[in-house]
Amino acid sequence: MTTGTSIGECRERLKELLSTCIQTGAITLSSGKTTDFYFDGRQVTLDPEGSVLVAELMLGEILARGIGAVGGLTSGADPITSAVGVLAWQRDVPLRLFFVRKERKEHGTRKSVEGPPLLGDGERAGPGSPRVALVDDVLTTGGSLLRARDGLVSDTGLTPELAMVIVDRDEGGRERVEAEGLELVSLFHRGDFR
Repeated sequence: MTTGTSIGECRERLKELLSTCIQTGAITLSSGKTTDFYFDGRQVTLDPEGSVLVAELMLGEILARGIGAVGGLTSGADPITSAVGVLAWQRDVPLRLFFVRKERKEHGTRKSVEGPPLLGDGERAGPGSPRVALVDDVLTTGGSLLRARDGLVSDTGLTPELAMVIVDRDEGGRERVEAEGLELVSLFHRGDFR
């Protein structure tokens, strides 16, 4: 955030950028559903200004909850995770970053979770472990967030408690994610762009 810029101003500017990457017309989503509202988040998360604005708003949520590790399912979460990590480092906020592969590696370490270790050598998930947040660009069914959660739990034993998305399409994903025990924070909803 530049000096003198408020969170509200960041939010409004991000909304302007997001509105330029929404497409209408019949489009098939990764979930297999067809929609007339398509949000191409990478147009914003891979834009320098957009990535900083997303990171600014998400880092505030992370700090408010005492989160110590952030990541998500590759590739939608990757630019968000990186931007949040850079901003955290610039502000001297300790934060561990990771991404979860869509498929476990079949060679080398055969890991699902990539990045610096989230736990110390010999450490097991439990009290004192970092609190974990998952991130993604858009929420439709919640499938990507839950796949990320499952990979993280399988590889590390850490159970995330927070999920953050840029846009919630309001198509049932929130209910599914929250039913699985994750708090969900969305920066925007589909209705914000009508």
